Amino acid sequence: MSGNVELLSSSLARAKAENRAALIAYLPAGFPTVDGAIAAVKAVVAGGADVVEVGLPHSDPVLDGPVIQTADDIALRGGVKIADVMRTVREAYEATGVPILVMTYWNPIDRYGVERFTAELAEAGGAGCILPDLPVQESELWREHADKHGLATVFVVAPSSRDERLATITAAGSGFVYAASLMGVTGTRESVGEQAQELVGRTRATTSLPVCVGLGVSNSRQAAEVAGFADGVIVGSAFVKSMLDAPDEEAGLAAVRSLAGELAEGVRKR
Repeated sequence: MSGNVELLSSSLARAKAENRAALIAYLPAGFPTVDGAIAAVKAVVAGGADVVEVGLPHSDPVLDGPVIQTADDIALRGGVKIADVMRTVREAYEATGVPILVMTYWNPIDRYGVERFTAELAEAGGAGCILPDLPVQESELWREHADKHGLATVFVVAPSSRDERLATITAAGSGFVYAASLMGVTGTRESVGEQAQELVGRTRATTSLPVCVGLGVSNSRQAAEVAGFADGVIVGSAFVKSMLDAPDEEAGLAAVRSLAGELAEGVRKR
């Protein structure tokens, strides 16, 4: 079975045709439970998310701030495995029909086996992977198997990336480019800042892929600000915090659905 890279591309193109940015939601697998995470994905899509990133929980996440680290710890203590991540992708995709990506550090894939991971992700209906710590120059094996199975390879660019480096990264990627709006770890911020807009402009000069911005967006105003210059707005910590702060799972699902609705409104105001 082939993965859903084409669904990802068409979803981003549809948002562009509607003169808006796409809303991309991030949620970790296994948090608060495997079933709870699947329900959360359904909730953010019901609220208006166009694309969902399912995080593969990691014991030493270098990009993730304290909110996502807390959720990852809960998932790992609950015994979440790669099989549970694949189940989350499968059930979320079957229930919603939106593109579902996996965001993961490289080490778990390397241990699991690249061919096995890509084959299982494609079979589950996944659209691809976001790989924040895989150097482009070491990505050939991954990209070969991802291409074979119809999966996108999304690389992360940062404000520190020089133009020549940006061109190398974007030439190797597919699906979209993940532009980290600020140096540092994930988390909500008061302002997403000018760095993000400059980075999007420099990245667009190297590629025709959509450029989507993450790290820091937590409300409708910020979503509208980023939607003014980016093809997609990526939100993670704000969704996870909504669930962590909720008194119970039902309230958490209502909170993420409501937040997705607010953000979906924001990306349409651009």
